[in-house]
Amino acid sequence: MLNSPEILFAVQAVREAALLVRRVQREMVGEALSKEDRSPVTVADFAAQAVVALRLDEQLPGSTLIAEESAEELRHEEGAATLDQVTQFVRDAIPGATSDEVCSLIDRGCGDPPSTFWTLDPIDGTKGFLRRDQYAIALGLIRNGRVELGVLGCPELADARRPELGGSGSLVLAIRGHGVRTQPLENGGDWRPLAVSSRWKPSEARLLRSVEKAHTNTDEIGELVVKLGVAAAPVAMDSQAKYAVLAAGEGDVLLRLLSPSRPDYREKIWDQAAGSIVVTEAGGRVTDLDGQPLDFSHGRTLARNRGILATNGHLHEALLAGLRTLGD
Repeated sequence: MLNSPEILFAVQAVREAALLVRRVQREMVGEALSKEDRSPVTVADFAAQAVVALRLDEQLPGSTLIAEESAEELRHEEGAATLDQVTQFVRDAIPGATSDEVCSLIDRGCGDPPSTFWTLDPIDGTKGFLRRDQYAIALGLIRNGRVELGVLGCPELADARRPELGGSGSLVLAIRGHGVRTQPLENGGDWRPLAVSSRWKPSEARLLRSVEKAHTNTDEIGELVVKLGVAAAPVAMDSQAKYAVLAAGEGDVLLRLLSPSRPDYREKIWDQAAGSIVVTEAGGRVTDLDGQPLDFSHGRTLARNRGILATNGHLHEALLAGLRTLGD
């Protein structure tokens, strides 16, 4: 099973992209970097997307990639310096690659998805990347609106469960109907199975929260915590690395409530595809805030879903019930 062409491609591509992103971070993210300077993450995003697109063309020709980035800004004069940096990093994978080739590879991720496609977030957790904290490379295979395979590359997470900055990192693989497992990102090794926690009391739930407050409604989360009597301090963590931690049993609940500033926001498919199957294959449950399954068959967003609730499964109904009382 682990030797199928799809699994081999996904594991190898995410590992290569994650190690490339880590190299960009080490060479470009310094202590003097301002909060407004996103150039390192921009270079890493584009380079990782180009490499995954290349490997997909090589190993599974004819496949479709739907990804976050477009090369449009790189083709203009103001993007020339960034494109040059991206091209230099991509040449590790494609010796002699030209800027035009790199742009063409990045743009393989544009367009609308067919019934079967791959979706990629080349760096999930921009702020975490820039802080040298948690971020993830996330790749998922979707067929007819359902995620069939997901891989997360988490360079700053050890054993898929705890932060370890500068360590060997974690690669997490989930296959529908065959569970989820992890191995070190660097150098590989044996695959170890992951399973969610057995906690069922809402008061004992460990809530995984985004560091970036704009991604959710912190006031409503606070209200929910009070209503359910949650006593444990929340764990702040960027990116889909939270899904890995939930799948490993080191957290119990993950929420993406609608921000008051963006009440009509709908999640991008690449932000949820890989992470959602990682949790469900570990025995957990992932729905929207209304308890509906995530539907990946409506373009580049989860257009039919409102927010995200991921739990260990045992706590799911209690959390849905609590969500229904918000504002009462």
